Amino acid sequence: MTVTVELPEISRRRLFGGALATGFVFAFHLPLGAAKASQAKDPAEKFVPNAYIRIDQAGQVTLVMPQVEMGQGIYTGVATILAEELSADLAQVVLQHAPPDEKLYANPSFGIQATGGSTSVRAFWTPLRKAGATARATLIKAAADRWQVTPASCSTAEGAVLHYETGRKLRYGELVDAASKLTPPSDVPLKDPKDFVLIGKPLKRLDTPDKVNGKVIYGIDTMLPGMKFATLAQCPVLGGKVANVEDDAATKIPGVRQIVVLDDLVAVVGDHMWAAKRGLEALKITWDEGENANVSSRDIWDHLRAASEKNGAVAKSVGDVAKVLNFGESFDASYEMPLLAHATMEPPNCTVHVTSNSCDVWVGTQIIARARSVAANAAGLSEEKVTIHQHLLGGGFGRRLEVDMIAAAVRIGNKVDGPVKIVWTREEDIQHDLYRPVYRDKISARLSGDKLIAFKYRVAGSSVVARWLPPGFKNGIDNDAVDSAVDTPYDIPNFQVEYVRVEPPAVPTGFWRGVGPNNNVFAIESFMDELARKVNKDPIAFRRDMLGKAPRIQRVLDLVAQKSNWGQPLPSRVGRGVSVQPTFDTSIATVVEAEVDTSGDVYIRQVTLAVDCGVVVNPDTVVAQVEGGMIFGLTAALYGEITLEKGRVQQSNFHDYRMLRIDQIPKIDVHLVKSGEAPGGIGEASVVGGPPALRNAIFAATGVALRRLPIDRRLIAEKKSWW
Repeated sequence: MTVTVELPEISRRRLFGGALATGFVFAFHLPLGAAKASQAKDPAEKFVPNAYIRIDQAGQVTLVMPQVEMGQGIYTGVATILAEELSADLAQVVLQHAPPDEKLYANPSFGIQATGGSTSVRAFWTPLRKAGATARATLIKAAADRWQVTPASCSTAEGAVLHYETGRKLRYGELVDAASKLTPPSDVPLKDPKDFVLIGKPLKRLDTPDKVNGKVIYGIDTMLPGMKFATLAQCPVLGGKVANVEDDAATKIPGVRQIVVLDDLVAVVGDHMWAAKRGLEALKITWDEGENANVSSRDIWDHLRAASEKNGAVAKSVGDVAKVLNFGESFDASYEMPLLAHATMEPPNCTVHVTSNSCDVWVGTQIIARARSVAANAAGLSEEKVTIHQHLLGGGFGRRLEVDMIAAAVRIGNKVDGPVKIVWTREEDIQHDLYRPVYRDKISARLSGDKLIAFKYRVAGSSVVARWLPPGFKNGIDNDAVDSAVDTPYDIPNFQVEYVRVEPPAVPTGFWRGVGPNNNVFAIESFMDELARKVNKDPIAFRRDMLGKAPRIQRVLDLVAQKSNWGQPLPSRVGRGVSVQPTFDTSIATVVEAEVDTSGDVYIRQVTLAVDCGVVVNPDTVVAQVEGGMIFGLTAALYGEITLEKGRVQQSNFHDYRMLRIDQIPKIDVHLVKSGEAPGGIGEASVVGGPPALRNAIFAATGVALRRLPIDRRLIAEKKSWW
């Protein structure tokens, strides 16, 4: 298999017109509304695809793929799905980035062209299978016509049509001319999963060799003839502007070519990155700090806590929560989650070449159509004059769902003659991110004996959806903010979820891997452990009694209890904590075993997970995603927090925005449940369960009920709960 990372120059006319002279092209469909819109534009085209299958005379299968590869293994995954249903030779599948076109390539989960939310396999599982099956049926018909036999007497394997009675065989490449003249059949049956030969197998990530030997090109690797390099500085106070720049010292540094001063940033352009960086350090910049100059973390938390005491918009209500809570003693708790930065390994970067009538952008982005739109706006050009050259991403985590770095790069490029690569320093990256929102969750519950009979949950926090995808914010509800709360697996007769939108002063917010469920699963699962202790019941048994209507969750909970040796004796100051989650159409149960010393330091001994993500396309990839996501989430639980003082983000690099280090990584034991359900998401789901399970392990080991992250070692050492 070859993974092609350069944007193909493929037009609809070429695919459906000229390409038919040398290959067979098949399209799978977008919703009818989009199809009608495109037909009005060009009625000669029958189908409106969101991805294309093309088979040439050499038998090579090309999939023009709108989803982007950012380490999650999606290119291998989608190629496997296509090759399976098409009965193609996986080694003959080539993937190419789709061009920006939301009418053709929108993600069905969002209605826009975007990679995120662990939707790639979920969204394209059925369309890709239908496309492959229909293409396979058309190729069989072409072969049957040539042999003058019935299609039912033919089969396919490894890129060829076979006729077993006569032993005849035709490679797909030999059939493309005939197949291109046929009308593809409709409603072709899909393969029975028992007949899968690729899906479910632990296939190697086929992009790994080129990533190891350096052949793969990320956005930051872009090199163009005559290219200059730039780096930039923005006001240390979020939202501040440039007041004055003294550049005498900077212009004397060898290699510095240009100082670009815009209203909100200053960039230094040089012959190489070192010259640009030294030049930036030599500048004397006076900033207009603006209205946020006195904002601190205390202001943000005071604002959020006050707002969280108010009634919110009701996202879900079952039974009569108010009546039951008012009749008897309630148990109340509040949980808090901090601001977090993304800190992708590949820092923000963008290479641009802007002229009077064109704009080329080389970048790795999760949202290519929006990238083109913002680049066009920044360049003052129509979108037709903007070309986005898509690259692989060195981590996304939601950061590259934003286009602020592209807008800034084009604005700088407007002032530079020739191509220029702009690279953000790690400090600029962390101190000018779009941060994971702060959240505060207020919970009230009532027990009858050891049964939970009423549960009121209010989440307060920023609405990323309202800014990023306004149609998704309806009736005062951000569906992401209440995700994994409204669909909690627990069977509670009186249940209500509310949402209070609270935008933090000064701080821009964005999606962060695991998004809303990160917050809600932490709060709910931490609360469940406290309730279990209140009724003197084992935490797993307490949960299990409420999972009668959630058999998949119950199954993974039982499995993780078995595999983690739940209930077996542990040494002093060692505890096991559990968490369950129904996130991204995937059911996961997590057990963390942790040790806490007398100074409050936490050592994670082992993590055990049971995962039901439906049909598993590639178990090796799923396990790798779970391991990586678990480390990502535990890092945040132990260390992750962005704080502000006088409008300035206090953290700047990995010395004070820490990551888990290799010697701290515990054994991570992943158990996949065989399932016939449709595939669920895994890349984001894998982040969610670690923090609450770790918190509950600390609770079991010490009796300290922490109610905010990151973990406060002082409270653990003093054996004081957060409230």
